[in-house]
Amino acid sequence: MLAALSLPLHAQNPRSLQDRGYRYYEVGALQAPRAPHTEPAMMLMGGGEWVPEAFAWWLARAGHGRVVILRASGGEDLQQRLYRDIGGAASVQTLVFDNRRAADDPAVLRVVAAADAIFIAGGDQSRYIRFWKGTALNDVLNAHVRAGRPIAGTSAGLAILGGYSYGALDGGSVSSERALRDPMGSEVTLDNDFLTMPYLANVITDTHFGKRDRLGRLIVFVARAAQQAGREDMVGIGVDEDTALCVEADGRGRVLSNDNGYAWLVMPRHTAERLRDGEPLDFHAIPVTGVGAGSLLHLDGFRVDDAAFQITADIRDGSLDLH
Repeated sequence: MLAALSLPLHAQNPRSLQDRGYRYYEVGALQAPRAPHTEPAMMLMGGGEWVPEAFAWWLARAGHGRVVILRASGGEDLQQRLYRDIGGAASVQTLVFDNRRAADDPAVLRVVAAADAIFIAGGDQSRYIRFWKGTALNDVLNAHVRAGRPIAGTSAGLAILGGYSYGALDGGSVSSERALRDPMGSEVTLDNDFLTMPYLANVITDTHFGKRDRLGRLIVFVARAAQQAGREDMVGIGVDEDTALCVEADGRGRVLSNDNGYAWLVMPRHTAERLRDGEPLDFHAIPVTGVGAGSLLHLDGFRVDDAAFQITADIRDGSLDLH
């Protein structure tokens, strides 16, 4: 077994990999030298269609080197799309996890540790939390970011990048209406102490934002996270479909979108007036700021230059009003 683990993944029996809890795919020049220079960068994608301009920005900061895609469902389709349709990567490798054991596999860890950029795909974020949290892979992902290399997540992959995350650990996806009606209920499953991203320690993210009417539930997530952390400075960031928030090393974030989408900044700076078991939420005077194509978000202080819109959310007895 030790001899088998020392082989590169492409030389190993695919069935043996599946028996170890994962599948592996690759394309491109795997023997190419590692990118000589990378820059810290986060591409926070709201799901839906990819934004080619955002990928070009991200791959440039990866030195056009080796990309590793991490998934917990699906196959090699994203790998082929990134390498052949988007272009700009020397190679792309994909690891599809079927269980937690795979996240401590030495061959898996070697592949991820050698990445110039890591892309976490969509799917079911509860699998990422259950399969990766507290494993050697968890440590390698955090080390990748500390080393100044780019990371990206879309949909479920974005959901786990905040210091706090909506884990969907009950097997569902809570709606805004249900979350507002029962914010302390079992459907609102939050997680923390997982991934450590720059500027996101007090942030909880949400995805498919405007299309799926998720402002109400993001406000609930912020209220719950603030209570859990015992702090008033929790922030929510929602990203629309077909949209990416591209964050530079200094924390400046710009929105790139196929469809005039936004990133939504929810920053109450106070705790909820009522957040109790079995009762609807009361949470007043919550500023909500839209980050559009012409805006600049400063994550080092959560300021927005040239905001696309600014509104105030009031929640009384579980009912959301915007003005």
